[in-house]
Amino acid sequence: MAKTNKKPEINLGENLKKLAKIAEWLEEQEQSDEPDFDEGLAKVREAVEIIKASRERLVDVENEFEEIKRDIEKDIKGDEEV
Repeated sequence: MAKTNKKPEINLGENLKKLAKIAEWLEEQEQSDEPDFDEGLAKVREAVEIIKASRERLVDVENEFEEIKRDIEKDIKGDEEV
């Protein structure tokens, strides 16, 4: 049966690009005579959410790799018994 509560997949590459843009924006603001602190705070909050989502996705990916590894090891052991 298919999973019904599956989370939307996070694109880690896209998240890295978003974080790079945020970092670039913050660096530009650092050089500015009139930094936008409110926008900076919003960008930092956005970055935190991106990082949290990416960490969750990395855990999911790691779990998927472990599951695949167990399946392969199980298949290999099954083949050895035949």
